[in-house]
Formats: sequence, structure tokens, C-alpha cells
Amino acid sequence: MKFGCVIPARYGSTRLPGKPLADIAGKPMIERVYDRVSQATKTACTIVATDDDRVYSAVQQFGGTVMMTDLNHPTGTDRLAEVASHYTDLDVVINVQGDEPMIEPNLIDDLAHLFEEDPNLQMATVATPLLEEEYDEPSAVKVILNNRNDAMYFSRSLIPYPRHDFVRTPLKHIGIYAYRRDFLLHYAKMEPTAAEQTESLEQLRALENGYTIRVILTDKRFIGVDTPEDLARVNAIYEQEEK
Repeated sequence: MKFGCVIPARYGSTRLPGKPLADIAGKPMIERVYDRVSQATKTACTIVATDDDRVYSAVQQFGGTVMMTDLNHPTGTDRLAEVASHYTDLDVVINVQGDEPMIEPNLIDDLAHLFEEDPNLQMATVATPLLEEEYDEPSAVKVILNNRNDAMYFSRSLIPYPRHDFVRTPLKHIGIYAYRRDFLLHYAKMEPTAAEQTESLEQLRALENGYTIRVILTDKRFIGVDTPEDLARVNAIYEQEEK
């Protein structure tokens, strides 16, 4: 089974323009993400998918593999599917966002292992315990699982609603996905669904169409870089590690 990792990296960002090229301890963020992803042992290739010449050039300069994708893709899934359509030898495509410079390579391998174990699995992702201060944050996407660790629902609201004390710790979704390639190409062609459009969460399209999303649990905390404050926190961590 052949696994590949794709890193979407759009240049445009409302809160942090030029985010993929933001400096993190002397390297652009996209290089930091690429370096971490490339440490996974089960992936045969790592590909940056971008819509901007500046990001394309930066990846070439540090020796990474990069593909220019359509500027007008409405979703990240469409961009991912475009790459998957060109890499026909891949069995599973793992998607790591280009603003996750703290990604754990072992987590990528763990996602790959799920597909080695279950030939019927189509899609998988990751969750971590939700912090109390994140309960009311719409940007902290919540997920509730069944007893097989399959997602039942994702929401920007707190789920399940705590009418009584939580029996289990609520979970925060981490936006790292793995797809069987054929399913990804099919999934990208599905029409947007009602809950997906209401919550603005693409993964609900799979659930609303009856597909299973397996979820790996981790206690790792990640810093997705969305703001200058996030960037400063990540910079401090890298600078400390590299002293």
C-alpha cells in the first residue's frame, strides 16, 4: 500500500497574509511543515499543493516537491483531489494543513496504519481532549464519537450538550485527514450538504452521505498558525529547540 502526504498552502489569509512564507526561526513556515511531515516513515512522498508562484518558488528553493493547483478551487478538498488525480499510484492520501508546523510525524504513521488494518476504511482523522477555555470557541471544532471511535458528528458548538456532568472528556477535532484515493476523488464531486453548509465544516459531507470517519485519539496539543500571536508562540518553541 502506497501512502502520500499533501500539504495545501494558499498564500491568501485574512488574518495572516502570506502565511506559508511566514518566518519561523529562519525558515518559511511551509518548509517547517514539510520537514516535519517528511519525518513520517510510512509515506512515499510529500507534495505541497499551492495556488501561488511565491510559495511554489519557495518550496523549489528548499528542494521540496510542489504542484501548482487551480486558483479557483472552492474548498481544500477540491485542491487535494486535484493532486490525487495526478498521483495515480497512491492508495491513500494524507492531508496536513500548511499552517501546522508542530505536526507530529508519528500521527501521520498512525493514520496510515489504520488503512493497513482495515481494507474497508475510506476516511480517518484525529481528535484531542478539548480544553475548557475552548468550549465556546467556534474555531475549536468539536467531535463526538461512537464506541468504535467513528465520528458521529462535528460541530462548532459544544457537543454533547452538558445537561449533566461530562461522562467522557469532550473532544477537539484536529484537521489532519487521510483518505483512500478513490474515495477522495468521489468525495470531492459530492454536492455540499445541509449540515456542512450550516456549520461550514466539509467533513460533515461524508457523514451526511453515510460514510464512516475513523478518529485517532491523541493527547498532543498542536498550534495551528492563524494569527500573529500563534506565529510568535511557534517561533519561540522552535528557537528554544534549536539553541
